[in-house]
Amino acid sequence: MEITDITIRKLSIESKMKAVVSITFDKQFVVHDVKVIDGHNGLFIAMPSRRTPEGEYKDIVHPINADFREKVSAAVLAKYKEAIESLSEGLSDIPPVPPYLDLDEGM
Repeated sequence: MEITDITIRKLSIESKMKAVVSITFDKQFVVHDVKVIDGHNGLFIAMPSRRTPEGEYKDIVHPINADFREKVSAAVLAKYKEAIESLSEGLSDIPPVPPYLDLDEGM
């Protein structure tokens, strides 16, 4: 199974949840609401989940083995980092804001 597309649907710099992505496999199957989270040990992905009546969160879909989980995680985090770099390059094109007017100047 190959990852054929990763679409970043939401991007946040302020919160612990850094992004929400959709992953397409083999141009035939898509998984929405995969989250990029900034945890204590760095960035990781969280699969879409739902809350049970007992208050636990259970994944709706997830990789079955560690190798495929790592493949998905690496691809999503690479796409996230690419989006952040692209965003920061775009911000560098914005001219700097002039300093605030000093109201005491000239008095």
